[in-house]
Amino acid sequence: MIELSTKQVTQAVAGELFGDATVLISGSVETDSRLLKPGDLFVAKPGEVTDGHLFLTNAERSGAVAALVERIVDGISIPQIKVANSVLALGMLAKFVLDQVKESSDIKVIGITGSNGKTTTKNMLREILSKFGPTVAPNESFNNEVGAPYSILQTNLQTRFLVVEMGAGGEGSIDYLAQIAKPDIGVVLKVGLAHVGEFGGIETTAKIKSELVKALDVNAVAVLNADDGYVSDMASLTDAQKVWFGTSGDAGYQATNQKLSIEGTEFDLKWPDQKVSHVKLQILGEHHVMNALAALTVSDILGLDREKSISAIENMPLAERWRMQVHNRADGVTIINDAYNASPDSMKAALQTLAQLGRSGRRTIAILGEMAELGSMSREQHDALGRVVVRLDINQLVVVGQAAKLIHMGAEQEGSWGGESKFFESIDDALAFVRGMLMAGDLVLVKSSKSANLRHLGDTLMEVGS
Repeated sequence: MIELSTKQVTQAVAGELFGDATVLISGSVETDSRLLKPGDLFVAKPGEVTDGHLFLTNAERSGAVAALVERIVDGISIPQIKVANSVLALGMLAKFVLDQVKESSDIKVIGITGSNGKTTTKNMLREILSKFGPTVAPNESFNNEVGAPYSILQTNLQTRFLVVEMGAGGEGSIDYLAQIAKPDIGVVLKVGLAHVGEFGGIETTAKIKSELVKALDVNAVAVLNADDGYVSDMASLTDAQKVWFGTSGDAGYQATNQKLSIEGTEFDLKWPDQKVSHVKLQILGEHHVMNALAALTVSDILGLDREKSISAIENMPLAERWRMQVHNRADGVTIINDAYNASPDSMKAALQTLAQLGRSGRRTIAILGEMAELGSMSREQHDALGRVVVRLDINQLVVVGQAAKLIHMGAEQEGSWGGESKFFESIDDALAFVRGMLMAGDLVLVKSSKSANLRHLGDTLMEVGS
């Protein structure tokens, strides 16, 4: 973060200062007292499990020079800046800092949203942009009203590129982040069924995602997925320049000749000037072609060297841990651990990848758990997914957890299977079954929402035989 005095921070967040107004904050802003270093500002954020105000003493001992609080804590000698809501104050401070950076530098801000692919695209952009200058992009999925401002606050006058991942938390949530970041480039990847239970329908999801496009000013660029009808409809909502990516012929940045193997995913990229580049990703899954296409579209809009940009993502060994993470065991079994997140769209994409890889003659095994946050659509979507597994001719289905049982039931009702689908209440029982049936050459996909904890089952299967 840029260096600020406690007086400047107080003014930025419309707070009330208790303590020295001249103290300089020379470090970062942290909401976790365990991460504090000398010179940092600590944000005491009330949480569902604990309350940051309980850790002000620890913050002071760790070297924090000031704290942003909702109530004054006695016995603390560092300045305290009191606000009504520390999360909103964090956003106000992020906007103030970014505005200051924009006034004094030529930083470019890229905002990314979409039901699927945000984190992968963000990671790809970080790999590309960091080859051309200091780049700030969020860790993991820091994309909400806390994570996004936290990432923005890492910028300083040397930062050339800032990537802001924008997750949907309800109507107005993406607009809130977009007003803080004011992106030069806004990317909308896809509108799907992720969080549909929370939002009440895919149309509401599309409306929330469109908030990024609406927030772009006339000098900005909207990078839109030409293959997604909901995203295409967003073009009329902005006066920003529109740039299209996708597989359709009217996309300015078009992917063709997609090929998939266990070594990765490759495609040809036709640029707007009709030149063609070949891209070979180590990352597995044709659905990641769209993520790569979006990232390369942004890099080209920024005027960055095409071949250097392609090389950057080609050298990525994986999108992120637990996202189509491939491990080839010494005994010839291949594990694909993709159990960090799951929606009906991402589940189908991962299963299609497994089925395609299985056409080489290898046995395919899908270990599936719950897709969370589907609300009233949960029963329908879990049942439908089981039927998709049958239609894709996956050799063995293993369903784990009561919340996912309808996947198993849907598969059983779709086809005349004889033991091809197994259901287990516990991860341990599922693991014991899978361990007992694996053979050399097997391809195993592990996929669920994070809350189902199947990623740890995947980690265990990676270790066996390695």
